Amino acid sequence: MEYRKNDMVTLEITDCGIDGEGIGKADGFTVFVKDAVIGDTVLVKIIKAKKNYGYGRLMEIIKPSPHRVEPKCAYARQCGGCQIQALSYEQQLAFKERKVRGHLERIGGFTDLPMEPIIGMDEPYHYRNKAQFPIGRNKEGRIVTGFYAGRTHTIIENRDCALGVPENKEVLDRVIAHMEKYGIEPYDEASGKGLVRHILIRYGFYTHELMVCLILNGSSMPKSEALIDSLREIPGMTSITININKKQSNVILGEELRLLWGSPYITDKIGDITYRISPLSFYQVNPRQTQKLYAKALEYADLHGEETVWDLYCGIGTISLFLAQQAKFVRGVEIVPAAIEDAQENARINKIENVEFFVGKAEEVLPREYEKNGIYADVIVVDPPRKGCDETLLATMVAMQPKRIVYVSCDSATLARDLKYLCARGYEVRKVCAVDQFGGTVHTEVCVKLCRR
Repeated sequence: MEYRKNDMVTLEITDCGIDGEGIGKADGFTVFVKDAVIGDTVLVKIIKAKKNYGYGRLMEIIKPSPHRVEPKCAYARQCGGCQIQALSYEQQLAFKERKVRGHLERIGGFTDLPMEPIIGMDEPYHYRNKAQFPIGRNKEGRIVTGFYAGRTHTIIENRDCALGVPENKEVLDRVIAHMEKYGIEPYDEASGKGLVRHILIRYGFYTHELMVCLILNGSSMPKSEALIDSLREIPGMTSITININKKQSNVILGEELRLLWGSPYITDKIGDITYRISPLSFYQVNPRQTQKLYAKALEYADLHGEETVWDLYCGIGTISLFLAQQAKFVRGVEIVPAAIEDAQENARINKIENVEFFVGKAEEVLPREYEKNGIYADVIVVDPPRKGCDETLLATMVAMQPKRIVYVSCDSATLARDLKYLCARGYEVRKVCAVDQFGGTVHTEVCVKLCRR
């Protein structure tokens, strides 16, 4: 039977796609259904039909799956932030483990993977230490904030995200009350007019320090003294800054920062190490799980105090300083100069001296230091962005012949591609462990140990 747009069809959901969508079959026609979970029987309206597959909108849950749970957040379906809140947490973990295994087998060509059990969270809500809230007006003309609906820039109004900390709502209430009182306009993407674009909030899970950064299409906030007085009433308030972004683009942060009140940074801890975090710093959003992830990376690095280690894409030195506790010497590389300043400062405040940091692209710094200065590595740790490692970087890593490579990844598809490259050139995968940093969403971190054959 051929299905067309607007047809209604009853499906049993038997599988889950990589973006968390339910997958069911009707007479050999495969339908992808957002918000349906494995085990559901659902009524679906076809919204897009190709020859053998289509996309459907969930109209009714005829018989709920035994794995279905009530999402903690009322906006879970509309909001683009979470994809699988309706799935029980243990099934979320099983889905993530399957996703990683599937990518490594399909893209990497690996079989008999030495996978350890996924490391889940003790509390899969309220785990994020950072949130960026867009500000706009709704159809009725009220100032609103929340998160974008999936694949759009329509703001779903919600000041109390179930993944964030309770302090977020308090900050947003006060900033919006200030805007309403003094007639301050939110930014309008279509016209490029208006002042307040986003509110960035960071929270130290260990220190309870709070940072607020207002991203403005301008260089000052009207009546900022009154706003500072209001925000300072929130316990833990440590840093209030503005970030100037006058570009008409959807990049959130501009280059220029101005301090309004307090300190330009907050501090937090992962394990025994203290980190300084500024509004522009890249810092893992789930500190409790990051500690478990870094402990796994350290275990896989298998350091005995004699090794020279390179940490590529080192950010503010988060992994480098962890490794330095057990290595002879660690060299970190990162392209963002401000992050390297933070990394050097973080080494200083923790009194760690066996580290050195380089500014630049890992794929340029590593070959230069290896070829010109003959600097070698016993162990290389990489934690690249979603796009994975540059091929010249992988080639240099192979040429340097470290005994071990520890690959920390936030995207198992590009991880699989890079592992395939390394394993064709003298390395083998010894251990793989997924660590869930992002409950309610389809994302997961993975740590892999490779040894030279």
